[in-house]
Amino acid sequence: MSDVMRVNLLDIQILRRLVEQPRIGVTELAAKLGIARNTAHSRVERLERDGVIGHRGREVDLGALGFELTAFVTLEVAQGRIAEASAALATIPRVLEVLGITGQGDLLVRAVAPNGKQLHEVIDSILACPGVRRSTTSIVLTHQVPFRIAPLLADEERRRSR
Repeated sequence: MSDVMRVNLLDIQILRRLVEQPRIGVTELAAKLGIARNTAHSRVERLERDGVIGHRGREVDLGALGFELTAFVTLEVAQGRIAEASAALATIPRVLEVLGITGQGDLLVRAVAPNGKQLHEVIDSILACPGVRRSTTSIVLTHQVPFRIAPLLADEERRRSR
């Protein structure tokens, strides 16, 4: 059975509005979409319950919190030890996410630090995780296209509306 939840056009429209206006209330959401408030409420609840949308919090500017450096660390992990390495990585507060990948590495880690010295400490912590054999680190200099989902949702809405 697939972990992918099937969403319809109305779900896409709801997601798009929530991405564009994270603080929108259910009543306003319903009015913008021309649907009943109860329909909007039940759809949002289902999308949250099924994990399609997470907590509807605001995006946090890490630079404003003093975390000036973001690094992507590609890890090569000993065979059969990815789960163990991932569990250890999850205990490092400055590791924001860990992705299983194909290609030159096994895991891609996004980490942050306020400066080079502390980034070095974070990378040392990453390298100390069980099963980690080798790493390659890339430091982010600029965000050319920041993470976004609104254009994807708009395109999907257009495609499904045809």
